Amino acid sequence: MERMEPRARSDAYGSRINRSHSPLVANIVPWLSILLGSLLPIFPIAAALPMVPPLGFLMLLGWRLVRPGLLPVWAGFPLGLFDDLFSGQPFGFAILFWSATLLAIEFVEMRLPWRAFWQDWFTAGILVAAYILGGWMLSGATPTLPSFVALVPQLVFSILVFPIIARFIARLDRLRLRRWKRV
Repeated sequence: MERMEPRARSDAYGSRINRSHSPLVANIVPWLSILLGSLLPIFPIAAALPMVPPLGFLMLLGWRLVRPGLLPVWAGFPLGLFDDLFSGQPFGFAILFWSATLLAIEFVEMRLPWRAFWQDWFTAGILVAAYILGGWMLSGATPTLPSFVALVPQLVFSILVFPIIARFIARLDRLRLRRWKRV
């Protein structure tokens, strides 16, 4: 009697055998998403007031708060350097602020025994407010009350969009950790 080779299983578990995480995808997705977030606000959007949130900074915060320990603390320097090239802020602002942000989050996480999403949202809100207001103060324009009032919609929108960014990053993280078929 002739012996037949076992067929490849196509059930929910057999399709995952001999698959592993792709180190290239796992390492590149966070960095690339932050860089793309820095590039998105340069596309022309007609508005009388600044409305577009600092997406690169929000992506950095999202990756750092959703997946702690994934980005090294020194990542603020190269990512901030890239953002400085495209953001229109004075050169060095994002380098300094992104590096200080990663250090501050690291400091806070060392002190808290546990955390929840509302703490991450609160932390992100404070840091986004400091980022926007710091950029406003160092932009070279004269800080006046009308210019501050013009920043309020961007500030509020940036804080309110953080949960959407965090959800998007969770999806990207699932893609990052997806098991890829070996070639």
